[in-house]
Amino acid sequence: MKNQISAMSWREAWTNVAFRSRLLLGIGVMGLLAFFLPVFFAEIEQRDGLMLNDELLNLIPSYDVSLVIFIVLYGGILWLIRDVVKNPLTFLMVLWAYIFLCVCRIVTISLVPLNPPAGLVEMWDPMSIFFYHTKMITKDLFFSGHTSILFLLALCQHNTQRKLRGFVLVFLMAILLLIQHVHYTIDILAAPVFTALLWYLIKVPGMQLSLSNFKTVTGSRSIE
Repeated sequence: MKNQISAMSWREAWTNVAFRSRLLLGIGVMGLLAFFLPVFFAEIEQRDGLMLNDELLNLIPSYDVSLVIFIVLYGGILWLIRDVVKNPLTFLMVLWAYIFLCVCRIVTISLVPLNPPAGLVEMWDPMSIFFYHTKMITKDLFFSGHTSILFLLALCQHNTQRKLRGFVLVFLMAILLLIQHVHYTIDILAAPVFTALLWYLIKVPGMQLSLSNFKTVTGSRSIE
């Protein structure tokens, strides 16, 4: 049954009411987050927070590697998401995992007010300017969004080689963020922990639900 579902096409999945309702609800929630996040980030930029004494970061000279970060982040997303969109079940779980990841970051950033690290180099990112209507966000620190999105997409890969290469991209992104001095070490180390926890919380019960929900679809095809 699990292999049947993994091979299911989008057309087949769309005929299932449970899948369709979860997908549309997820898209709707993402739309709400798209409106809320620019307001949230504008608010946190106005508050004062703690500046941590990061011993590892203090050893790393700061340089502008914005272009490399941009290429690794968005190139990595495009490369890793290729397999995700082929599998409707995986796509649905990644969608909801990312939603909960965003909500989790909102909570942690709110609870852990931090000022940006010393030596921060302004990071160029036209996508942030477009979506968040601001040139730079510096206080969305705990935990790293760049690291977590790449780690999430690496986790969901079915192919072992692609998964390992995804983790290499995560490691490269972590190094680049430290060189740019846009995150503390703890921000980057915490990102995979939170992401893995949310992914497996979604994956295990989500897979069980999907197996039962999709039985009618696979069953109806066998009758035809």
